[in-house]
Amino acid sequence: MTNDLIAKAAIDRRLAEILIPVIEDLGYELVRIRLMSGKTTTLQIMADKPEGGIEVDDCAAISNAVSASLDVEDPILDAYTLEVSSPGIDRPLTRLKDFDMFEGYEAKLETDELVGGRRRFKGELAGTEEDEVLINIEDQGKTVTIGLKFDWLSDAKLVLTDDLITEMLRQRKAAGTLNEDAFDEIEAEGSEEENK
Repeated sequence: MTNDLIAKAAIDRRLAEILIPVIEDLGYELVRIRLMSGKTTTLQIMADKPEGGIEVDDCAAISNAVSASLDVEDPILDAYTLEVSSPGIDRPLTRLKDFDMFEGYEAKLETDELVGGRRRFKGELAGTEEDEVLINIEDQGKTVTIGLKFDWLSDAKLVLTDDLITEMLRQRKAAGTLNEDAFDEIEAEGSEEENK
């Protein structure tokens, strides 16, 4: 069964039950699913490859399969827009394994209930121990490691840092999905804009 961080509301969990097999059959993993109601209804799906590095073509493949599956099951009453995306660099952490995968990187965690008088924790991820997420936080000038039960978490995401960006670029390069020449051009254009 899915954890609340992947699918919070009852409708999200119902959709996750339908779509997880579809997404996994294609060789991807569901990171998060949210049905957002506003002026228009949007179904947001974040997916990734097990080893990371999902690309635009992958998102298109997932989108097609998900659309076909939802047309058959028809669980959403209103007309809706489907958005399939990668988790991004400062990604939400929704599965216990995410906390091991990103050990050593900075994250912000929130809990439903107060834990030691607080609900928000920011620090360096220190892996997991059974069903607990470990995080190194500053407490009265000292770094302490605390354990938060995974089930207590209401929100968790990585903080955008230079280290994280470097690691993501390294992963994409290793996967052969990064065209460095194109990246250099984008960088150069961006810096010229700033100098004007």
